[in-house]
Amino acid sequence: MSAAIDLGSALADIATALRVPVLVAAVLILLLCTVELGRFAAEIWRRRVWARHADLLELTAHAVADPGRASHYAYSAPGAVAAEAVVALAAAAHAPDRPAATERALARYELTVQRRLDRTRLLVRAGPAIGLMGTLIPLAPGLAALGNGDVAVLAENLRDAFGATVVGLLVGTIAFALTLARTRMYTEDLAALEQAAGVPSPAPQAPAAQGQALAQSWSR
Repeated sequence: MSAAIDLGSALADIATALRVPVLVAAVLILLLCTVELGRFAAEIWRRRVWARHADLLELTAHAVADPGRASHYAYSAPGAVAAEAVVALAAAAHAPDRPAATERALARYELTVQRRLDRTRLLVRAGPAIGLMGTLIPLAPGLAALGNGDVAVLAENLRDAFGATVVGLLVGTIAFALTLARTRMYTEDLAALEQAAGVPSPAPQAPAAQGQALAQSWSR
């Protein structure tokens, strides 16, 4: 019994020591979420305003046909990642090993997209987790203060707990929405790039099925 009490006290001390780092982490993930929201707003602005009349399929087809002006066509691409892919596909179209070079260019695009999506995927998981930790850690001293009749200390601990909960849920919700929206946009871009590059399809319905599988893998 004494060992169990000592172990419980040790765990409580560890949780208490983590209070400030967890609250700092909650502020950090909120800042990271704000940065990602700003990046997404810039992407939407480029797609809806800067490149609203551009068709990625046509741009890539023109770049493949005229690789000398690939950078010119890529300038009107709906995103920076797509612009890099347009230039890479134009160069791959005139490479000695065109199929392999095209596959490498598309693979680089997918890896870049994966890295972008991983940032918001991390926030989807980290936001609620840190929010839960920030909720539970202040409850122990708050309940102890309630037992001693110190309502002011209890109110302070509950304020920290509720603040961490709200931040965690907010970050998780925004990050999840950003992940879904980016997955849809990048899947559409990938389909256009593959079609313009002339990637063969194993079956008539393969592009749609591939897009669905890719969207599912990116959203995990």
